[in-house]
Amino acid sequence: MTFGISWASARDFKVDIVMEGLNSPTGIAARSAKGLYFSEIPTPNVGGGSNTVKFLNLRNGRVSVISEGEPNPVNIALGRRGNVYWTCQTAGVILKYNRHYGKSLFLDELMMPSGITVDRNGDVLFTELPMPGTPGANSVSVSDGEHISLISDGEPAPTDIVIARNGTAYWTCSTAGVILKRSPAGVISLLLDGLAKPTGIALDRKGENLYYTELPTPGVFDGDNKVMELNLNTMEKSVVAAGFPLPADVTVALNGKIYWTCTTAGVIASATPQGH
Repeated sequence: MTFGISWASARDFKVDIVMEGLNSPTGIAARSAKGLYFSEIPTPNVGGGSNTVKFLNLRNGRVSVISEGEPNPVNIALGRRGNVYWTCQTAGVILKYNRHYGKSLFLDELMMPSGITVDRNGDVLFTELPMPGTPGANSVSVSDGEHISLISDGEPAPTDIVIARNGTAYWTCSTAGVILKRSPAGVISLLLDGLAKPTGIALDRKGENLYYTELPTPGVFDGDNKVMELNLNTMEKSVVAAGFPLPADVTVALNGKIYWTCTTAGVIASATPQGH
């Protein structure tokens, strides 16, 4: 499987297909450099259907199922002590998995939770989209599993979120075409604007490079969809990959390798920076 669009870029990447033949892969999160957690949503919004959360061992290619039957496991994040979290959008919950203790409920009674990330203290930041595309009840919040604190509200579509080790958080706002930034002191500012439906977002280990996907032509092979890199020190952009029909979510392993899901192509792809 190949994707034929080429774009001018500040630095080059080698793109490979890691896995194919998947059923609508969506969320993704890298566990060190050893494996990937990802979700498949072939039956969206159907409880008891074929949707799953899985782990791919990158060393031997084996895939194991850690959860199945949920209506919409959209995005995944990793926390301390091997904990895995994911938003289940239409069920209005965030679930938690640990290989020693199994699956449990982390939060419920949420309003269309979407993006998710975990800070160094183990607190979970997440977005809610009860009114996607409309400024109003959409929000960004943080929780320890018992208490929820509001971080931001009133945006049209805070889609996905990531937090750096120093406490700086970033999230995509798809319909506004922006990425917002929240400092450790709680100050929210505009990081990037003029984007084309930014969706997935990720950071490298050092918090120096931000990765995000843009979906102006969702579902279109060789369209204008891209996986992008932003150097946060120089604000220089690089095109990691282009032409994928639906690069839904993106993650970065500890070794700097970038991975993303492509929902309509049914693949997980990777990119390796060249010359490094």
